[in-house]
Amino acid sequence: MTEDKTVQGTLRADGAPPGAVSPAAESAISEDVKTLHELGYAQELLRGMGGFSNFAISFTIISILAGTLTLYGYGMNTGGPVDINIGWPIVGLFVLVVGLSMAEICSVFPTAGGLYFWAAKLAPEKSRAGWSWMVGWFDVMGEVGVTAGIDFGLALFLSAELDLLFGYSTAIPWHIIVIYAVVLLLHGLLNTFGVKLVAFLNDVSVWWHCIGVLVIIGVLAFVPSHHQSASFIFTKFVNNTGFHAPVYVFLIGLLLAQYTFTGYHASIHMTEETRNSRTAPSWGIVMSIFISLIFGWILLIGITAAIQPGTYSTAAAATVPPAQIFLNAIGHTGAVLLMAIVIVAQFYCGMASVTSNSRMIYAFSRDGAIPGSGLWKRINPRTRTPTNSVWLATVAAFILGLPYLWSATAYAAVTSIAVIGLYIAYVTPVYLKLRAGDRFKPGPWNLGRWSKPLGWTAVLWTCFIVILFVLPTVSPVTATNFNYSIVAVSVVLFGAGGWYLASARKWFTGPKVQGSAAELEAIERELAAVGRAMEGRS
Repeated sequence: MTEDKTVQGTLRADGAPPGAVSPAAESAISEDVKTLHELGYAQELLRGMGGFSNFAISFTIISILAGTLTLYGYGMNTGGPVDINIGWPIVGLFVLVVGLSMAEICSVFPTAGGLYFWAAKLAPEKSRAGWSWMVGWFDVMGEVGVTAGIDFGLALFLSAELDLLFGYSTAIPWHIIVIYAVVLLLHGLLNTFGVKLVAFLNDVSVWWHCIGVLVIIGVLAFVPSHHQSASFIFTKFVNNTGFHAPVYVFLIGLLLAQYTFTGYHASIHMTEETRNSRTAPSWGIVMSIFISLIFGWILLIGITAAIQPGTYSTAAAATVPPAQIFLNAIGHTGAVLLMAIVIVAQFYCGMASVTSNSRMIYAFSRDGAIPGSGLWKRINPRTRTPTNSVWLATVAAFILGLPYLWSATAYAAVTSIAVIGLYIAYVTPVYLKLRAGDRFKPGPWNLGRWSKPLGWTAVLWTCFIVILFVLPTVSPVTATNFNYSIVAVSVVLFGAGGWYLASARKWFTGPKVQGSAAELEAIERELAAVGRAMEGRS
């Protein structure tokens, strides 16, 4: 079968019916399938996303209405307003450097495996499997941590909303866990229905986030009778950690911003479902960070300005501080409405995170790296999505959130796990690219002469934050406030590393190609035929 027949005949390469998109999009899909074949993979997933949808999933997972607000209380106690509002742009600019460096590599290797695939291609030949293995497992850990952090934060906000409406207690840990389980279940179900529904909801999410931020800022600007001064917003320092080193407290308080700026690699994991895959996902990464940086800073300044006189300590001690700030500033009804805007945004965010998480599990399983890979790499022929991986992602995230039943600092630890796992996975391919020198051939989206200085800046920043966020967040350290992120990182580092040395190095050779061009086309034809047969029976 020739490529033209695959695209224009009775069977399109991505499994969709002919004429489902414009001729220009058909041409783009043809080039994308060709690129994917050159990398050794068949077009098994439905390539139904445009560039905006690819950007939207990363922007949705960053979710300035999720990360900033779920860790706002942590920031209030760990540095206070100066940490929240000065730390945000500092972290945002360094994250933008990391994103730029990743976007350059994405243009060369647009596959769902993303980071671990890049590591295999950029590492020296003798050690490529080991680099790929470790990056993959850190990515899996970070993905699960992000999903857990987002949906657990949503559970906290939903509990606060129910408390405002019906008196539902937020002080009982299992109350939060029950809502957490329901949220994960709903996100699993939505992702089971297919990428088109998820893409549509992510597109809506972009506008919901942007308009939602403007509504919240508008209400907080005009309704409260009092606003804090610029001095309070940008210079007030608060330390409720028990530590007596202001610089240390300011640095660990950067977790609020650094955690929010995670998840933009979702654009990478969706490359096999995106048209113009050598440029659109790269722009998706960069623009999701840049727009989040601007809108997030506006949001944080607005909320801090709305803190009413004499209420700081009350809000900082609340289970969900933003809810208390809204309540004090604009009253019960206004607080309920603003919380609803935040909750819907967080729901979109968690849904997108499960999407990204499942694609990573699917891709890593496709290369045989996860126990039970045969189960997790299966594609649902009807929806062309990895349904089994979706449910593995949701169950793993639920397990990671369970320590909240006995640990008051569990949520901060989960967010630290997400940051550490993902940023190790983010920057390792960048480091390998720098070491590769002329072996790395830039794609159509590249940084030119800025590639090396930006790359080394990204590496150094990541080394700094990885060390920073395994450190204690409260003093004195006890069994209930211990930052167990170091445990999770150690499990991956020594568990996955030990497994590789003891066994996996004998059989894991890195990303596997699925066959020749003819064999890849056969895989695509068979999957599409099964999908048509299932549609015919329904």
